[in-house]
Amino acid sequence: MFNIEPFSQWRNQYKAEYDVRSPFYGREYDLYSNENQIYNFIIHPYWDFIGSETLYIKILFADYERKFAIMELIGEWNDAINNDIMHLKRNVIDEMLYQGIRHFILIGENVLNFHSSDDCYYEEWWEDIEGEGWIVLLNFRDFVLEEMRQARLGNYLIWSEILSNVNWRKSSPVLLFEVIQKYLKDNKWLG
Repeated sequence: MFNIEPFSQWRNQYKAEYDVRSPFYGREYDLYSNENQIYNFIIHPYWDFIGSETLYIKILFADYERKFAIMELIGEWNDAINNDIMHLKRNVIDEMLYQGIRHFILIGENVLNFHSSDDCYYEEWWEDIEGEGWIVLLNFRDFVLEEMRQARLGNYLIWSEILSNVNWRKSSPVLLFEVIQKYLKDNKWLG
């Protein structure tokens, strides 16, 4: 897992550690340190710790004018044992909401499992953005989405077969946001 780095082709446009509005502002990365790990697997030091032992993220892009952020995740999303959604909501999302972000694109190609608990933090997140925002899951594995569906998280998170196969790496972040916004509107997820 050490070889799996967060996507870096947008770093010439955005770096969370240089963004004074980012929850990761001022973070320094030591390529020779192996402190980040999920279970017994060392992960690349560019992934950001959110308080969870099993889920790490990277804010790939944030646009405060358009009110959107794109985040990549790695690990096991475990709400049952580690309450990962609490860590994500309290340590990252709440900070971004305070800065005006209302549209969240979560990329889950490297999310290997999902274990649900209650949906309180998801409901709170949805209420925080209701009427003006959305939370979209891109490229999550089918079995992870099935677990989320069984946990009734479709009330708060948006995913589809098309959103599970987006070639987002070939796009600019702004274009990706605009394409998703149009897709949601065309498919009646947005008014």
